[in-house]
Amino acid sequence: MAINIRKPAEIDKMRAASLVVAQTLNLLKKNIQEGVSLLELDSMAEEYILSQSARPAFKGLYGFPHTLCTSLNEVIIHGIPDTYKLKEGDIIGVDVGSELYGYYGDAALTVPVGKVSEHDDALIACAKDALYYAIDSIHVGMHFKELSHILEQFIISRGFVPLRSFCGHGIGKKPHEEPEIPNYLNGTNPRQGPKIKEGMVFCIEPMICQRSGEPKILNDKWSVVSIDGLNGSHYEHTIAIIGGKAEILTQE
Repeated sequence: MAINIRKPAEIDKMRAASLVVAQTLNLLKKNIQEGVSLLELDSMAEEYILSQSARPAFKGLYGFPHTLCTSLNEVIIHGIPDTYKLKEGDIIGVDVGSELYGYYGDAALTVPVGKVSEHDDALIACAKDALYYAIDSIHVGMHFKELSHILEQFIISRGFVPLRSFCGHGIGKKPHEEPEIPNYLNGTNPRQGPKIKEGMVFCIEPMICQRSGEPKILNDKWSVVSIDGLNGSHYEHTIAIIGGKAEILTQE
């Protein structure tokens, strides 16, 4: 497994791409409300990214047709924008990437539309809190498997389960690089495998299910749900290891 170590100048370029992502998500968050369609959100994101001289990273990636992944209610990741208009009580995950100066940034969040159930509030909070807890736990020398184990334990402690078969990832000159970072421990020993080193840049993205982490891909060939059919949530940041700890690149 070849995990890239980035020079400070490269991280600066990734910070610029990631700032566009953060600004795009903040714009979307302000505009996620009842009556707005998923395609309107997609257009809003694309227009903003292009206005910053960046390129939407997801559009055309592996054949994906849009700028945004819009994951509504039971869709946990990779939802495709369509004409659906948001309604009170929906929860919507938005995931976006940008390329700038040949480097990538990537982040996601899940937003309630108006008032949602207490359970859905807890579901969203689990993804967000797991992400920040994991980021705060990162240090040089820890194994990536330890990071996966921390994520899994946190998610389970909140009464939820991680989505299986999908994961966080390295990022740099490509939107997806080594390593893969599941939100659960593969195997039984977290203290093995590659270690986190200074200059590494990667995305952590807790994907939360309610009862079963077993995924199912819908007929559109993209949208991922749990086989339990219940709502899910998703949060993500691009982080760089600088000065021995994690710095979030995808924030203003």
